[in-house]
Amino acid sequence: MKYKEYDRGATIEYAKKWALARNPKYYNFDYVGGDCTSFASQCIYAGCKVMNYTKDYGWYYNNGNNKSPSWSGVEYLYQFLTNNKGIGPQAIETTQNKIEIGDIAQLLFDGEKFEHTLVIVKIENRFSFRSIKIASHTFDSFEKPISEYTFQKIRWLHIERVGI
Repeated sequence: MKYKEYDRGATIEYAKKWALARNPKYYNFDYVGGDCTSFASQCIYAGCKVMNYTKDYGWYYNNGNNKSPSWSGVEYLYQFLTNNKGIGPQAIETTQNKIEIGDIAQLLFDGEKFEHTLVIVKIENRFSFRSIKIASHTFDSFEKPISEYTFQKIRWLHIERVGI
């Protein structure tokens, strides 16, 4: 397997362009469970430029009816990123002090399942929720402090590399 670096700059540029709008190339999932994870996938794709077309377990988007569960599902994206050993983005769950821009945060509000996916677009201080800024859809935002969310738990996903 060959690898390439994840382009964090391209990820942030995409997030900046589309955080407060919708890219017409992608279906808007706002009214069918939320668009947050699809938007995060779009941002990640901007930074890696490769999809994994493995049936059921891959990470890809052709259209709103032909996509992997991991493209738009919070838990499925987590499973793909942290278990992927093949083509596409590969991530590890990490601690807050090791995150970088272009990485992913997922929030658990109440209950047992994580429900919201955010893209980290700015880090002023890794140790302060107020200083970690995100972009997201469903509740559209860009450079919103993660401290403005009320959540039970947060998990951080650091994208290490991209399999090609």
